Amino acid sequence: MGDEWGHSDFGPESALERTVQVGQDLLDMDPEAVRKYSALHAKPDGLVLQYGTAGFRTKAERLDHVMFRMGLLAVLRSKQTKSTIGVMVTASHNPEEDNGVKLVDPLGEMLAPSWEEHATCLANAEERDVWRVLMDISEKAAVNLQQEAFVVIGRDTRPSSERLSQSVIDGVTVLGGQFHDYGLLTTPQLHYMVYCRNSSGRYGEATVDGYYQKLSTAFVELTKQAFCGGNEYRSLKVDCANGVGALKLREMEPYFSQGLSVQLFNDGTKGKLNHLCGADFVKSHQRPPQGMEMKSSERCCSFDGDADRIVYYYSDTDGHFHLIDGDKIATLISSFLKELLVEIGESLNIGVVQTAYANGSSTRYLEEVMKVPVYCTKTGVKHLHHKAQEFDVGVYFEANGHGTVLFSKAAEMKIKQLAKELEDKKRKAAQMLANVIDLFNQAAGDAISDMLVIEAILALKGLTVQEWDALYTDLPNRQLKVKVADRQVISTTDAERQAVTPPGLQEAINDLVKKYKLSRAFVRPSGTEDVVRVYAEADSQESADSLAHEVSLAVFQLAGGVGERPHPGF
Repeated sequence: MGDEWGHSDFGPESALERTVQVGQDLLDMDPEAVRKYSALHAKPDGLVLQYGTAGFRTKAERLDHVMFRMGLLAVLRSKQTKSTIGVMVTASHNPEEDNGVKLVDPLGEMLAPSWEEHATCLANAEERDVWRVLMDISEKAAVNLQQEAFVVIGRDTRPSSERLSQSVIDGVTVLGGQFHDYGLLTTPQLHYMVYCRNSSGRYGEATVDGYYQKLSTAFVELTKQAFCGGNEYRSLKVDCANGVGALKLREMEPYFSQGLSVQLFNDGTKGKLNHLCGADFVKSHQRPPQGMEMKSSERCCSFDGDADRIVYYYSDTDGHFHLIDGDKIATLISSFLKELLVEIGESLNIGVVQTAYANGSSTRYLEEVMKVPVYCTKTGVKHLHHKAQEFDVGVYFEANGHGTVLFSKAAEMKIKQLAKELEDKKRKAAQMLANVIDLFNQAAGDAISDMLVIEAILALKGLTVQEWDALYTDLPNRQLKVKVADRQVISTTDAERQAVTPPGLQEAINDLVKKYKLSRAFVRPSGTEDVVRVYAEADSQESADSLAHEVSLAVFQLAGGVGERPHPGF
């Protein structure tokens, strides 16, 4: 499991404790010690990185200094919040030669925006300025440097991850921080560990076994009645992207195997991480991953490399591939939750949070058929998570398959109380809701947790994968990129659905949209490169393609396009 310094302020102590001998000078935050260690993790000349929604990501060989410095920053954040902070070494769905790092805040959520700025500043500081930047951050964020600090660390299966984790540990220990290295974890598992430790164990036990027990117990309880009703034994094919999800799902399977059998593909024994497999590949290419044989109408799903995204898919009797993405996952889950809430007769409010990329058919189905309110936020998980916290029951999923459900503390207490007090059908519905609460990882989107929720709902409702897919039909859509000299000429409002600048662009888009049925289109600047992303949907693929092309031309003309003009063949 690694090393841990236990302290009562920072969650349960481990039986395995060891004092890391870093010397009294380091415990006292000696600037000379920081400079000495920083020189051992030197920053490449001219490298500038930005902390984004996914933290830092680039080629693994360029990240050593960033890892060391994020260890330093995690100590300051822990001191400031008087909480355990997490550091995850992963690059999710990126190729194997990349890596990355992100910090996890006290409730298992993503790092606060003001600390994203501190992270960027510290990562880009020149060697001689590292100590000064640390002191600047401490002053700006009112960090009590005498406060103890505790950091937990996890990593994915990339060849570079173990070495880079050690660089994080060097950063933590040089500032006298205490740490626990969990070793190999999925990203959502690290978020879960942080949440458990900072809730004094109320959310769950901060161990891998505790995670397996909590989710599996809820799943088995939830599905008991479905399997008693004579449902056939269920099996599911899972593409694990040759990532850490394979390792953890295989460890976990015995805990839930009485309710579900999983067959693992791309389990890391042969192929490269995320290469021609995984959720991002399947979603982008609209085809099955390499290495998985699909029979007609079999349920299949794919994780991404760090197991925080999931998409489902199947092949019909004619051999056509059908993708079930985050929009349809959100629809299945919110419909199920709405039915249970109606059953128990409680006026708890439920909301679904989407981004502008959500398919228009999903939004219409939720609002008009299910009568569930839908809200749109800017792209990026942190925006969806924040909005979902406003409801008693907040469901959020990006179309890429990253999402979860959040229950307010008041709603959770009410549901668990009703599960004891109500009678007959109402009690059964409340008990199911109580189990669903425990089955979701409320700290972060979690492919394993979401998979078990989906499997439980399909079993309880007796739905086949085709029936799920048939809830509504996605509108055909097209996404394109337009190269521009400066992406900052594009600014947006209304959750990125309307362009404010450059002048005339939104009017041009509005005129183009009027030409097609059931159509909409929007543009937004990329967060990482000088391109503008174009999204269009319409009643036919031909119309969606044509609209996307025409909007791309408008962007090229009005927003300073560079290189070749967009052409109809994409």
